[in-house]
Amino acid sequence: MHRIALVLHDTAMLYEVAIASEIFGTDRPDRAPAGEWYDLVICTAEGGPHPWLPNVRTAGYAEIAHVDTVVVPSADELDDRVDPALIDALVAAQRRGTRLAALCTGAFVLAAAGVLDGRVATTHWMHAEDLARRYPQVDVRPDILYVDDGGVLTSAGKTAALDLCLHLVRRDYGAAVANAMARRMVVPAHRTGGQAQFITPPAAPRSPDGLAPTLEWARARLDQPLTVADLAANAHLSPRQLTRRMQTELEASPLDWLHRQRLARAQELLESTDASIDQIATSCGMGTATTLRRHFHRTLGVTPTAYRTTFRLTDDPQLGP
Repeated sequence: MHRIALVLHDTAMLYEVAIASEIFGTDRPDRAPAGEWYDLVICTAEGGPHPWLPNVRTAGYAEIAHVDTVVVPSADELDDRVDPALIDALVAAQRRGTRLAALCTGAFVLAAAGVLDGRVATTHWMHAEDLARRYPQVDVRPDILYVDDGGVLTSAGKTAALDLCLHLVRRDYGAAVANAMARRMVVPAHRTGGQAQFITPPAAPRSPDGLAPTLEWARARLDQPLTVADLAANAHLSPRQLTRRMQTELEASPLDWLHRQRLARAQELLESTDASIDQIATSCGMGTATTLRRHFHRTLGVTPTAYRTTFRLTDDPQLGP
């Protein structure tokens, strides 16, 4: 039986704890022979029962050194004040060869313990810059769903944490078991770790009285060829002035902003319509399906078709509880 510890540290967040306990702490007699599923233990500072999971066996942090996998859920407070006993336990587990996985901002806990030093890691894109600043020895990749760096794994936020948990099941019990679990939970069967986090680009400038009219004008014409000169003329600015303003207010050049808006429009149409890839490419100003596929894959790490399948999965009548 694979022993797995779920760390309920001081600032653990309920969502990721619930995900991990659902996947690793619920018997799956239809997926694995009796007694061969995960043996889940909750590890807390005190070692006593926890109100979130009162029926799950609980132990102190010292137990971390005696399991096969440790899962650290997200942290609500992103500071450096991690319990020294937890840090010692994580370091001991790493030296022993225990597999360590952090969900979302749980990466900050692993980083504080030095577990991520010299490794590639990710976290929620909103906190990736902070993680990289605090722990420059960590190679933070803010644009991917999860990282499997052998014995250490990290994920982006919320749904990506679920992806990582299913990835662990896939590693331990095979694709058929992981896919069956995903089907039961009505989630994508497999999203690869290298896939990009689906980040919604900022739609409005910081100053609503500044460039907003021009940006709205441009969004209404994404199906047309637009240039920096076109945007500058509408804003009654020179191209150089427009570029400076957009860098200040949007942290993007005019062409970068246009590109992001075209991709956002493509995402919206893929999610909400049955339009063909060619039609969507025309509607968002990408010209051809080939061009849309190239830019979509380069930015998001998946094809437009795969994106549509992922975000319209629950509409599939073949997927049941």
